[in-house]
Amino acid sequence: FQSLFNLLEFRRLVLNFNPPANAQDVPRNQKEHRNLPFMRELRYLFALLVGSKRKYVDPSRAVEILKDAFKSNDSQQQDVSEFTHKLLDWLEDAFQIKAEEERDGEKPKNPMVELFYGRFLAVGVLEGKKFENTEMFGQYPLQVNGFKDLHECLEAAMIEGEIESLHSENSAKSGQEHWFTELPPVLTFELSRFEFNQALGRPEKIHNKLEFPPILYLDRYMHKNREITRIKRDEIKRLKEYLTVLQQRLERYLSYGSGPKRFPLVDVLQYALEFASSKPVCTSPVDDLGASAPASGTLPPQIPPSVLNECSTIEQQGPSSSDVPSTSPVQRSVIHKPFTQSRIPPDLPMHPAPRHITEEELSVLEGCLHRWRTEVENDTRDLQESISRIHRTIELMYSDKTMVQVPYRLHAVLVHEGQANAGHYWAYIYDHHQNRWMKYNDISVTKSTWEELERDSFGGYRNASAYCLMYINDKEQYLIQEEFNKETGQILVGMDTLPSDLRDYVKEDNKRFEKELEEWDAELAQKAQQEKLLSQIPRAPAPSPAPVQAGEPEYLEQPSRADISKHLKEDSVQAINKALAEQEDRGPEAIMDTSSDNAPAQAAPTQRVVEVAIPDVGTFVIESEEGGYDDEVMLTPNMQGIIMAIGKARNVYDRCGPEAGFFKAIKLEYTRLLKLAQEDPPPECDYRLRHAIVYFIQNQAPKKIIERTLLEQFGDHNLSFDERCRNIMKVAQAKLEMIKPDEVNMEEYERWHQDYRHFRETTMFLMVGLEFFQKKSYMEALLYLIYAYQNNKELLSKGPYRGHDEELISHYRRECLLKLNEHAAALFESGDDQEVNNGLIIMNELIVPCLPLLLVDEMEEKDIVAVEDMRNRWCSYLGQEMEPNLQEKLTDFLPKLLDCSTEIKGFNDPPKLPSYSTHELCERYARIMLSLSRTPADGR
Repeated sequence: FQSLFNLLEFRRLVLNFNPPANAQDVPRNQKEHRNLPFMRELRYLFALLVGSKRKYVDPSRAVEILKDAFKSNDSQQQDVSEFTHKLLDWLEDAFQIKAEEERDGEKPKNPMVELFYGRFLAVGVLEGKKFENTEMFGQYPLQVNGFKDLHECLEAAMIEGEIESLHSENSAKSGQEHWFTELPPVLTFELSRFEFNQALGRPEKIHNKLEFPPILYLDRYMHKNREITRIKRDEIKRLKEYLTVLQQRLERYLSYGSGPKRFPLVDVLQYALEFASSKPVCTSPVDDLGASAPASGTLPPQIPPSVLNECSTIEQQGPSSSDVPSTSPVQRSVIHKPFTQSRIPPDLPMHPAPRHITEEELSVLEGCLHRWRTEVENDTRDLQESISRIHRTIELMYSDKTMVQVPYRLHAVLVHEGQANAGHYWAYIYDHHQNRWMKYNDISVTKSTWEELERDSFGGYRNASAYCLMYINDKEQYLIQEEFNKETGQILVGMDTLPSDLRDYVKEDNKRFEKELEEWDAELAQKAQQEKLLSQIPRAPAPSPAPVQAGEPEYLEQPSRADISKHLKEDSVQAINKALAEQEDRGPEAIMDTSSDNAPAQAAPTQRVVEVAIPDVGTFVIESEEGGYDDEVMLTPNMQGIIMAIGKARNVYDRCGPEAGFFKAIKLEYTRLLKLAQEDPPPECDYRLRHAIVYFIQNQAPKKIIERTLLEQFGDHNLSFDERCRNIMKVAQAKLEMIKPDEVNMEEYERWHQDYRHFRETTMFLMVGLEFFQKKSYMEALLYLIYAYQNNKELLSKGPYRGHDEELISHYRRECLLKLNEHAAALFESGDDQEVNNGLIIMNELIVPCLPLLLVDEMEEKDIVAVEDMRNRWCSYLGQEMEPNLQEKLTDFLPKLLDCSTEIKGFNDPPKLPSYSTHELCERYARIMLSLSRTPADGR
């Protein structure tokens, strides 16, 4: 829709379309029954795109009508090309009705046909008989497979080469040419990027790269130019045949030899010259090795390499080094670097050399080799220059003035990313007035560049490629020209371009939108007021009972059994409301420090005094029997919050008893947790880690799950440290026992708690991984971050608040891989056997198994770029000189690194996580997240 909407002439046609005047007589058939409602919705859609105040416009009503045409018996979804065909067909039919109504005895003109449809002449031979046919076309289909650019596709489409006729006894040739006789102002090419794989029995996408130009000259395909085009095609054919011969000859120079291995001939001659010019030796290399003294540092071949290395080390510490002071008992030998000039002992020849050669022989041989090498260099250069000239001649074949008279400018590129059976669509559309490309991706519209369009549209990069190209006649300016006011001459913009009926429609929609905004603002203001009142409850007296109650969320009440008297519950609720209306002129510390009438006057001998710190409130002194509670549980945020809520509910408890105190306390605690769930804290202060209920609320857990979790927290036996807490604990336990089996789905309850445990475990993987990363222990960090990312991805698949920031984990996982890759490459470059092996172990056991994890999500561009960087790092060694053993190891390793498979290999068991209390987990997590915010991460 956007590619058509941004064609101003098409936009004007749609906006100014008027239904037939004899509307009472239509719909006369099913076609009109569909087309006219579709045109009405399309006009509304375009009008809203022109003048709506909304951020985006919903096209569903127009699209749904169009989609109905594709519903078959098996309800299969059609592809986008067929969708576009259907759109143009319906537009043509709708305008045809109007055209027939307005004709005055003449043949009606359909503006959609004139805009999108052209004609070509098919000239050919069929079974020896010549024929000529004129045909109309809309979207012009082009095959992609086997071609490198758009002109090659067009050449293949315009010429159907001679095919042997199976029905002719004379075996006559058949073939045809297509010549455009009339091009439409808007020319659309449909690129066929899907083909059916007979072996697999399914369609597959063609990801080949196909280039297309921003300006396309179509002169060579026009019927009026067919004679000169045929001459040029014959010339190009002759040049390509000659080019093939030259390339074959050049290949013989560049890949010389009769065996499986080929080398450039000029290098072969140079090597022969170097061999002949080497200093002659009188003995064979084997005899020389056997006769050498031990001081030479060489041993017979059967001696193991390890012993050879030891001897090499001893040689370095021989008599020649006695004058150099030693700094250690064993001095390590200098490691040979594989990417530098070989270091050969001075008493051995640099290269193999001839045994016997006379000066006369050497002189003749050197003269011949020098002359032959010069001849080969000259021949190679001549061939390369000839090939370049022919390529240039072919490129410029159609560049003369007579063949650049029909320019078409690229207007829109429709892109598909994915496979044949699934994917994502977006469009690049050229803004002809701002002279820049725009990217339309769902509701996002952003500025773009030709470079980004090339990357996403040509193909060969990831799985994205163009499937439709829309060109417009560059000489037909009316296609993109703005509309002017006939009286003032001013350009019409926005609502001024709309007919009166559409202007009224857009104004009404804008009014509805403004009303929606007002209602939204009022709702936000009401929520803000409620939160403000909520925050004032613990500190300041409430002005009246009503506002306090209105500011609190609905309390999750647990239903009682039928045999419990109804008036007890009513009394409890009344007591809560009464207590809420009272002024609380003392804070929680004062409430907790004040002894109630029911509390004992002094502590019993078996009791002990304990201080419990509640965050943001203070330290409370409580009394408890020895062994009456678990110290670690008492320090959890859950337990501290419950103690604070019970302290605040003291007045209700004293006046109305334990059950009313329980209702008040649980209501206060739920209000506090709900407020925490609605806040947007910094990353280091994640309330989900402190409270499972905050996690449940943010992820919209069922009401019964949250309620039971709260009841279990209030029913914890660790609350038995004083009479008030003990009595409220007993009420909560009684409520738990009253829950019927069918009232709470325990399997669902366990799933939610299992998900929360999974969230905490993921947090631990992330936290430990980041701690190792900051210590530069990248190998250890990588394993933790891998499991953090995989677990987090599984959590986020269930909801956006189930896990942590995916981009954060992805960044540090990626950084670990890049740093390990650099470390492994450095070890490989050292040339030391042990270090080389260690580097390859890092690659084979850590890097390579992780690559599919980065490639599996094609939308993660940074991961894909990182993989290419790592691969390029190792591929760069292919052009460098190195030891044969290193070359062999590199050759064996590279195919694993370059494997494009996204099949995820199995990893080792996840690393064992230490046991953390909630307090320790929150503290360490906050510390690591704070350190990340203070230390800028590379590229983040």
